[in-house]
Amino acid sequence: MEDSPLLEVKDLQVEVADKIVLSGLNLKIGHGETHMLFGPNGSGKTTLIGALMGFGGYRVSKGEILFKGRDLVGVPLDERAKMGLGISFQRAPEVKGVKLGQLAELCDRDGDDSLKEYARKLNLMDHLDREVNVGFSGGEIKRAELLQLLLQDPSMVFLDEPESGVDLENIALIGDAINDLLGRRQEPEGDKTLKELRRERKSALIITHTGHILDYIDADVGHILLNGSIACQGNPREILHTISDCGYDECYRCLREEAKDGK
Repeated sequence: MEDSPLLEVKDLQVEVADKIVLSGLNLKIGHGETHMLFGPNGSGKTTLIGALMGFGGYRVSKGEILFKGRDLVGVPLDERAKMGLGISFQRAPEVKGVKLGQLAELCDRDGDDSLKEYARKLNLMDHLDREVNVGFSGGEIKRAELLQLLLQDPSMVFLDEPESGVDLENIALIGDAINDLLGRRQEPEGDKTLKELRRERKSALIITHTGHILDYIDADVGHILLNGSIACQGNPREILHTISDCGYDECYRCLREEAKDGK
């Protein structure tokens, strides 16, 4: 079990409003690994993390979602969160009547002074007495989401386009916070091997549309989601370079060639 993936998705099929969005999707994410997920708009990226997290409206009609060896299909959202799953939304909702500080306190597993420490690092001290995301800028919303995740301290996080709607000043701060969250600032020390260090790090699946977040995060693996399943995987920077140069047309061409060759 030591070398088994932290998350393994097998032959996943997901329906939204009785329409199949994902089909035959397979994915493995190891302990301490950060994976990037690319794909054109409407390819099902948000559907995937919604199904993994257990949100309503995403019906798993086939396949398995194994997290820490347990199949999560049918497991309620709150129980998945207790098991160590966390998420940052692409467009987090406003929560009127609830202050950010109150919500952050509920996320704080340790109950120590971490809240103020993280709020200072994320430049959110002045936001703790404000209603959650009400009147927040895009960068402030992303930072508030990361504050909650840092306090929750999950073993695996799903980040939906963390660079979306964020200016250059904020994206650097957000990149630093994500590295803190994932424990990716550390390097092996003494007798500690990279394998041991990875088991101390958090795992992540990060959806990116522009790829800008790769300027701040050293990801391990990249995946392209096309036609409801993972079309290919490899070095995330090389994948981004191909997409930037050729768009997803090249990816579709590869799929057609594979189908023609019977692979």
